[in-house]
Amino acid sequence: MLILEDISYTHPNKELLLNNVSLIVNDHEKIALTGNNGTGKSTLLKIIAGELQPSGGLLKVDIQPYYIPQIFGQYNHLTIAQALSIDHKLDALKAMLNGNVTEENYALLNDDWTIEERCNEALLHWQLTNINLSQKMETLSGGQKTKVFLAGIFIHYPGLILLDEPSNHLDVSGRQLLYEFIRSTKSTLIIVSHDRKLLNILNVTCELSKHGIKSYGGNYNFYKEQKQIEHNALSQDIQSKEKSLRKAKEKERETLERQQKLDGRGKRKQEKAGVARIMMNTLRNNAENSTSKLKSIHAEKTDSISQELQELRSVLPDMDKMKFGFDNSSLHKGKILFTASDINYAYSGQPLWKEPLNFQIVSGERIVLSGANGSGKTTLIKLILGNIAPQTGIVNRAENRSVYIDQDYSLINNELNVYEQAQRFNTSALQEHEIKIRLNRFLFTREDWDKPCGALSGGERMRLLLCCLTINGKPPDIIMLDEPTNNLDIQNIEILTAAVKEYQGTLIVVSHDETFLAQINIERKIEL
Repeated sequence: MLILEDISYTHPNKELLLNNVSLIVNDHEKIALTGNNGTGKSTLLKIIAGELQPSGGLLKVDIQPYYIPQIFGQYNHLTIAQALSIDHKLDALKAMLNGNVTEENYALLNDDWTIEERCNEALLHWQLTNINLSQKMETLSGGQKTKVFLAGIFIHYPGLILLDEPSNHLDVSGRQLLYEFIRSTKSTLIIVSHDRKLLNILNVTCELSKHGIKSYGGNYNFYKEQKQIEHNALSQDIQSKEKSLRKAKEKERETLERQQKLDGRGKRKQEKAGVARIMMNTLRNNAENSTSKLKSIHAEKTDSISQELQELRSVLPDMDKMKFGFDNSSLHKGKILFTASDINYAYSGQPLWKEPLNFQIVSGERIVLSGANGSGKTTLIKLILGNIAPQTGIVNRAENRSVYIDQDYSLINNELNVYEQAQRFNTSALQEHEIKIRLNRFLFTREDWDKPCGALSGGERMRLLLCCLTINGKPPDIIMLDEPTNNLDIQNIEILTAAVKEYQGTLIVVSHDETFLAQINIERKIEL
């Protein structure tokens, strides 16, 4: 069992990230930990894993967790055996097999005589063939590094497993192995992921926010249904509060108009009755004070309702606050944009594809490039863009405007601030205030305009790039997306999905996110 009681965590820069987070995880539970970017999901996993110490609260965990992080660069200098913390056992086993039987080697091995055999079986299960345990982690791809640590589960048999975005770098077959493991394991799982297919395998969804953790007793689809019910209730509250505000303002106007009429009528009567000037001044001051008091009472009421309305609107999902407004490609649908005839590309003299590629891309198509890790999807994108030429075969490319968007949104210049980045795409001479209006539409308020792009999260970079595409006076004829959802939380994936669905042009996508592909209406697959 895992118990978190009022866990808080403050960054070294004094920013409070987690505050009074409480959660109980029972044995064999499989929990999805969701929440927007920046809420502290990865930090919470590190606290449970013992890699970070909480600033406050109590953590009780019965067993040592097995933790697979989202980023693996810190292991690059280690061998696979060292990264999996099995190098000492393997060295002890090897030494004893060579006749060096000592108490120290016995203690290190701890009767685990099958360690080497188990390692090989685990690596084979996760499709890591031709991998040596003495190989450096830096020689592996992102997907292979993930599989190494997944293989470690089969080696160590942990009772509590913490996974941070485990499917990020996995191809389709790797993801299927991961899903099968999650379904079959008896271990307790806590998983941070934006992979909605994976999240639907888990039986509890916990949402982390600045208010703590809220648990929903079901998978991701159940969680979404409950969130929709909450959202509908919030929308009704907002509508009700807007109605109350209109009524309060109308009441304020009517009351003031009535008071002004009464004051005017009283003044005329007093003038007819010949009331002395000093008394007239006193009566006028009394009337003004009365009107001022009325104004103050009504202003207090409308301000209170306005504040409540603002608080309600601040809870609205970002999707409900955004406006896209993409222009469509000017190319007519069906125009042939790219033709490949028997093309191939080679690395170190080795052809990338067993059979040369033959295909066409026509305007308006929505295509996914599919294949295992290393099958040449990114190379094919470069060929389509014209960044490289095929080494065999012929390509014909019609003139078009293309935008290539990778998973890091590298079109964003880290040296610029948010406003300067938007201005770089301003090819139609929009005025400064018009650019700032566009930025506001994509949730970049006045406080964000001077923020350096290098400090933006993955979701913010994505939103800024989408904003830049709407500012550009010439919409792209082709948008190419290369694993665009890898560094996004689910809310930002939904924002990207809505934007891509609205775009009317040619779309070419590399992605292993099946839910995303289904929602953006992919029509054709090019299998590599």
